[in-house]
Amino acid sequence: MDEQTKLILEIENHCRETGWAESTFGRRVVNDGKFVGRLRDGKGVTTSTVAKVRAYIEETGKSSSAEDSPSEAGPSSRKTKNKKSDAKQKKQVELKKTAFRFYDNRQKYLMFVNTCSEKWVVAERAGMELAHIHPQPPALRLFDAGMGDGTVLTGVMREMHRRFRTLPFYIVGKEISLEDVRLSLEKMSDRFHEHPATVLVVTNLYYTEAPWLTPRSMQAAATLNWMDVPLAGDSAHEFHEQIKDLQPALSDGWQVRASEKTGNPLYVRPSVLVLYREDHKFLLDQVIPRPGQNRADYDLVLASQPYRARMPVDFKVKKVIAPLARALAPGGRLLGVHSAGGDPGLEIIRRVWPEENPFITNRHELLKSLKKELGKTHRDLNYNTYADKRALFRYDMHTLPSEIGNESIGTSTLLAAWNAATYVAQIEDERLEDVMMDHAYLDATRDVLNEYNGLWFNDESFVVSRRRG
Repeated sequence: MDEQTKLILEIENHCRETGWAESTFGRRVVNDGKFVGRLRDGKGVTTSTVAKVRAYIEETGKSSSAEDSPSEAGPSSRKTKNKKSDAKQKKQVELKKTAFRFYDNRQKYLMFVNTCSEKWVVAERAGMELAHIHPQPPALRLFDAGMGDGTVLTGVMREMHRRFRTLPFYIVGKEISLEDVRLSLEKMSDRFHEHPATVLVVTNLYYTEAPWLTPRSMQAAATLNWMDVPLAGDSAHEFHEQIKDLQPALSDGWQVRASEKTGNPLYVRPSVLVLYREDHKFLLDQVIPRPGQNRADYDLVLASQPYRARMPVDFKVKKVIAPLARALAPGGRLLGVHSAGGDPGLEIIRRVWPEENPFITNRHELLKSLKKELGKTHRDLNYNTYADKRALFRYDMHTLPSEIGNESIGTSTLLAAWNAATYVAQIEDERLEDVMMDHAYLDATRDVLNEYNGLWFNDESFVVSRRRG
């Protein structure tokens, strides 16, 4: 075990015994609330800082590290015990580094979705792109790179029906979360009723696999769980009942495990669910996908918040945006949307954490990196950042007109605003616990709401398009 890991273990033991948050320890010892987090991320530390930390722990008499812990056992047994303890604690450190997945916090997510208008606004922005696509037979092809609860996708499908009433639709939605798959499918019975010539595919495959519905590894391909489900009847109620009956199959097909390297959820078994109306099977024969016979060639790819804002730009490009750009058909368009900051939501965050900067990559930097990644092999792609007037758009938190503009804003409104601000800025739970021990965070939220007469957030969009040939 290296010295940095030992130091992390000593700090953890100290915090556990004193009941401190790690951010509190960092501020008290080295005047840096992010000190322990940076240690876990592998950031170097000077020998003088290490000495200062250990001296502080020793002076308070709270350290419970294996090296300093007294024992009546002999040297040999104590050494063996310490090795086992070190191995166990090292594993705990690694799990803590990787286990946190901000977007997997269902309570934060659902409160955000139901109190803010982002999903509606993104769906409207995606609908604008439909005016620029030129579908080719046999269908208009859409890929949703992260369905979430299905609100954005259903909004886009309504707009697709308005513009292209007589075209068959081929729609693929990628989603790793079982709960989100359930929420999305609950909304789809009405879509099948309004637009019968629809093929809907839901998959848990990775971004590098999902557009083609084909696992990259031979082992995963051999265990591919392909479910072809023709829906009988012609009413939304009948479709809903049949989709509801899929729950046991979904629970089995959407099992996940945590990555040992990143903590990200990975599928246990690659799954593809294909839904279409049985009475339109003949018409959709050339549209319905089949194992091993699939192509990408999408007319529209929707990538709304497909990555964590804090991830490095290389990760965003290589793991997410580049594979999606490769999946475009001639004339196809990829719409990317991510948080941009510069709004009252970020103002709340910075009144609590003045130096916080969660939005590290803007659209210009992202597309510059993407062009470098794809430029030589995909010269037929255009990278459109657009001017701010077109690229930037805002969405709001829903509040009653009488709630804002006075000092007596309800606690539930303040908590919803605080949740939205910390959700968009992707603040980890352990950091939230420390600041929520008093009411300063609510005071900051109230002040911002009154100052701006509400709460809103800025997103920015970009488009990657493939020339028509």
